[in-house]
Amino acid sequence: MALPAEISVSFDFSSGATFGVPFTIGDEKYGLLGVGALADNTVPIPTVDLTPNVRSIKIERGRNIQSDTYIAGTAVIRVYDATGAWNPQNPSSPYYPYLVPLRKIRISATTATTQHFLFSGYTTEYRYSYDQSEQMGYVDIYGADGFRLFNLAQVQTVADSGAGQTTGTRINKLLDAVSFPNGMRTVSTGDSSCQADPGTLRTALDALKNVEFSEQGALYCDPAGTLIFKSRDEVVSSIAGTPIEFNQTTGIPYKQVVFAFDDKLIINKSSIQRIGGTAQTYENADSVARYFPHQFSAQDLVIDTDANALNIAATFVQTRANTTIRIDSMTVDLLDTDVPTDTMIGLDYFDVVKITNEQPDGSTIIKTLQVQGMAWEITANKMTCQVTTLEPITDGFIIGSSERGIIGVSAMTY
Repeated sequence: MALPAEISVSFDFSSGATFGVPFTIGDEKYGLLGVGALADNTVPIPTVDLTPNVRSIKIERGRNIQSDTYIAGTAVIRVYDATGAWNPQNPSSPYYPYLVPLRKIRISATTATTQHFLFSGYTTEYRYSYDQSEQMGYVDIYGADGFRLFNLAQVQTVADSGAGQTTGTRINKLLDAVSFPNGMRTVSTGDSSCQADPGTLRTALDALKNVEFSEQGALYCDPAGTLIFKSRDEVVSSIAGTPIEFNQTTGIPYKQVVFAFDDKLIINKSSIQRIGGTAQTYENADSVARYFPHQFSAQDLVIDTDANALNIAATFVQTRANTTIRIDSMTVDLLDTDVPTDTMIGLDYFDVVKITNEQPDGSTIIKTLQVQGMAWEITANKMTCQVTTLEPITDGFIIGSSERGIIGVSAMTY
C-alpha cells in the first residue's frame, strides 16, 4: 500500500547550522544572493537526495514527562548501500571524506496540497553494517536537532547581557554568543525580566534552559530546525485553541491509547531561588494532605527579583498540585484512509487535541490536552505517529474559557 505522503530525506554535506543549499558562486540557481545559504562551498555535491535508498525512518521529538522539560529531537535513518558510497571508511566513496558528524539531514512529508518537515537536525553517528550474507551494506544515520549543538557549546561571558532584559532578549544574546543563525530562531519578547548574566562557565543549553524556566515558557526546536521560544502568556493561552478531535466515530481514529493514573507528575511544594536571592517557597496544603509531599527545587535562576521567584514557585505548584486520569499517548496510523494526512504531518507542540475514548463498561473519557511529542515510524508500507499528550505545562486563567476561566476554581497565575 502506498504511503499517503511522499517522504523525502536530504543530506547536506556543508558545514554551518543553516539548513538549505549553500551559496555557490557561478551556479544559476544557488549563486543568487538571498537564495543560497552562506556556508562551506568546498564540498563538490552539497546536498544529496537519500530518498531512493532509505528503508526506514524513526523520529522522536517531545517533552520528557518525568524531567518535565523538552529534550533533543532525534532521528534514525536506515540507508541501504549497494555500492559502499555511504561507508565512512571507504576511500573510494564519492562522498569520502565528507561523511563526518554534524552534517545536516532533513525529513519531509509532502501531499498534493501541503509539505511539512518532520525532522531537521545534525548527524551524530554513522553505524555501518552488513546483512547476514555480507553482500549488502547499510548504514544507520543518527541525527539530533539543534539542542545537540547547544549542549556541545559553552558560554561564559555573554555580550550585552545586563540587568533588566526581557527573557526573549536574553535568549537572543545567548544564541548570538554561540553564533546560531538569526534566520533559524523565533523568539518571543517574554513576560519576565532577567538580572545580569552571571558570567559562569556552562553549556549554552543549560543557560537557555535557565531562561526558559525563569519565564515559565517553552524552548524547543521545531521540525524545520527553527528554535522556538514561547512566552509564559503564549503557553498559557495556547490551550484556548480550537481542538483537533480524535475518537472512534466522528473524529480522527487512533489506537494503542496509553492511560495513566499515578502521582508521577504531582508537585505540591516548591522552592525557587534566583542567583543572589533568598529561596522562595510555596505549598499547596490540600495536595500535601491528599498525596503526601512531592517537592521540587530550582536554584541559580536568572530571574530578576525574589517576588518573581515566588511567582514561579506558585505557578509551578498550581499547575501540578493535583492528578487525574491521563492519556499519555495515542498512536495514529496514517494508512487509515479516515486519517487526514495534512493534519497529522502538520501536528506540533501545543496543538490542542480533544480525545474521546469509549471504555469497555460503556463509560466515556473525554480529555482536552496538548500535543507535546511525536514519534514517527516510517517504512515502505508503514507510517504511524505516536502522539504524546499532556495537560498544559503552565496553567493560567483564560477569560471566556468554560474550563480555565472560572473565578475561584481556575488557576490564577502572574
